[in-house]
Amino acid sequence: MKTQNVSRAVLAAGAGAVLAATALLYVPELLDQGPPPPPGPAERATIAAHAGAQASLPDLAALITDREGWLRDHPDDDASWAELGAAYTERGARLGDVRDYPRAEQALRRSLAARPAARGNRAAQLAMGALAGARGDWRTAREWGEKARKADPRGWPVYPVLMDAYNGLGDYKAAQKAMETLEGLHAGAMVRTRAAQTYRDRGWREDADAAGLAAVALAEAAPDKAAALARLGDLAWERGEPEEALARFGAALAQVRDHGPALAGRARALAALGRTDEALRDWRAALARLPLPEYVLEAGELSESLGLDGDARSLYARLRTGAWAGGEVPLALLDADHGSAAEAVARMRTEWARGHRSVRVADALGWALYRAGRPKEALEYATRATEEGLRSALFAYHRGEIERALGDDGPARRHVAEALRVNPHFSPLLAPRAREALAALGEPSDDLPDELRPEPEEARQTGGRTGGRTPGRAVKPMKAVKPVKPVAQAGQAGPAGQAGSAGPAGQAAPVAGDVP
Repeated sequence: MKTQNVSRAVLAAGAGAVLAATALLYVPELLDQGPPPPPGPAERATIAAHAGAQASLPDLAALITDREGWLRDHPDDDASWAELGAAYTERGARLGDVRDYPRAEQALRRSLAARPAARGNRAAQLAMGALAGARGDWRTAREWGEKARKADPRGWPVYPVLMDAYNGLGDYKAAQKAMETLEGLHAGAMVRTRAAQTYRDRGWREDADAAGLAAVALAEAAPDKAAALARLGDLAWERGEPEEALARFGAALAQVRDHGPALAGRARALAALGRTDEALRDWRAALARLPLPEYVLEAGELSESLGLDGDARSLYARLRTGAWAGGEVPLALLDADHGSAAEAVARMRTEWARGHRSVRVADALGWALYRAGRPKEALEYATRATEEGLRSALFAYHRGEIERALGDDGPARRHVAEALRVNPHFSPLLAPRAREALAALGEPSDDLPDELRPEPEEARQTGGRTGGRTPGRAVKPMKAVKPVKPVAQAGQAGPAGQAGSAGPAGQAAPVAGDVP
């Protein structure tokens, strides 16, 4: 198979970026004399993908142009259709442009038509899984990924696709297992970046930071270094360390000057440090480069917190009317706090019914229910969000407010305080409200419940029996002692479930939040 710019190529798999779910491994033609020429932009993109690295955006664009040109003359080349579909998905994800996703699906279906999955078209299977993940369709992503894994369990590129799908479905044990398998099959910056994310989701912050630092050290190309440094910046931000986050995001932007996640992260850090004019500037740059729905919501809430109501309304309208992939959670939070809480509840119940039961969905559903005046229902979802492992200031604050509405002042105080302890700057709108809520809750009472009060001295000296009554307690008559039955001899069976039985055999306890 030949291409316009790639001399010779074979299918190979990569991971990390979406394109790396399926990639061409460039193998230069052997020349009679002299060393081979350096790879061109399209070739560099395929080499990066084979290694599980990110190609630069110009190289990715060159690869797309190369594949489009080749396929005009070779429409039955299933491998090139798979490559083109994966490249469209990658570009769409990295630019936040959902218009590339229908193009990707069309290319991948052409690949599967030319060579079905049953005949070994694993590249298109992987790319279909990556496309479903980019669209936020986690169940479909899992289906494609598990088919590809069944076909080749030792093919490491399938495991990042599966990890994303499992995380989106809230199956964190399966995601952890996929991470362990990936570590046994592959190494490098991409794997350490994935490990940092997994550790962060488990609440292991020190391990996450160590893995992120290892990813930076292992990264060779600027896009990979920028991605690893931005992940380190996110970790510092989530720990409530805006100065450290600012330095890490700045280092990422020194590698790729318009890196979207790093621009957004720097905007958050600058706002936390009171440098709001610079923060607004960076939010504008981030939205021009990578217009993700969560970024639009954050930028709007910063504007609202600064009294820039016109700018905030414009950004909220942009979020409501935009075309988004996987934007259900930001849209629900927007409706819950700045629109119709009932619509937010309906949106999140739909997500829950689809099997999308991540901590993000659980938190958003709980918050929407609370804002709709249903705190009792909200609590089980908020509890699920905060007890999975991830240490999120936003989730803790949401749970605390729900508990406060229920009159559970002790737990409410604990969770609101936890939110401010984890990250005192977690939201320009909600962090000030958290401080107000904590002040309203006041200090814990010094009064102990009756059951925790120490007994009077006379009662302690006589083993709890006094000539009179212990205050507040009635003296009950002693019950007659029943005769002890003989112990069953060896080989005799006792009553079913007598020893430590908690219920009928095999009956599982219900999990809070399983029923929407």
